[in-house]
Amino acid sequence: MKAVEDRLIDELVSRAQAEGLQLTGEGGLLQQLTKRLLESALEGEITDHLGYDKHDPAGKNGGNSRNGTRAKTVLTGVGPVEISVPRDRDGSFEPKIVQKRQKRLTGVDEMVISLCAKGLTTGEVQAHLAEVYGAEVSRQT
Repeated sequence: MKAVEDRLIDELVSRAQAEGLQLTGEGGLLQQLTKRLLESALEGEITDHLGYDKHDPAGKNGGNSRNGTRAKTVLTGVGPVEISVPRDRDGSFEPKIVQKRQKRLTGVDEMVISLCAKGLTTGEVQAHLAEVYGAEVSRQT
């Protein structure tokens, strides 16, 4: 499995360089990976909160539901990253990865590199997020 992950990382870096995309800096590969990782984690959190996946009919007429997203810029080790934070209808969703009113993330660049390079299991990712952010998240998140 590690060989596959190394191959994927090598391909990602090679394609980025071939297209003239910088690895770091404004709009660079690390910024894009950070954005995708954070938004994916936030989607997992709201799915946990609501108890059903996005577009799942189980959520229709079930009380609280997804209510779009809001844009937020967070300062990270790889620079400012604009993310879309999901919302719920009744406003009870409290994200853990990027908390409400939180503007600065620390250690995100190390987390992105670590997750990509090591191919962590969900349990290891869960432990890593708890260690880096102090955030208790479920395996699904």
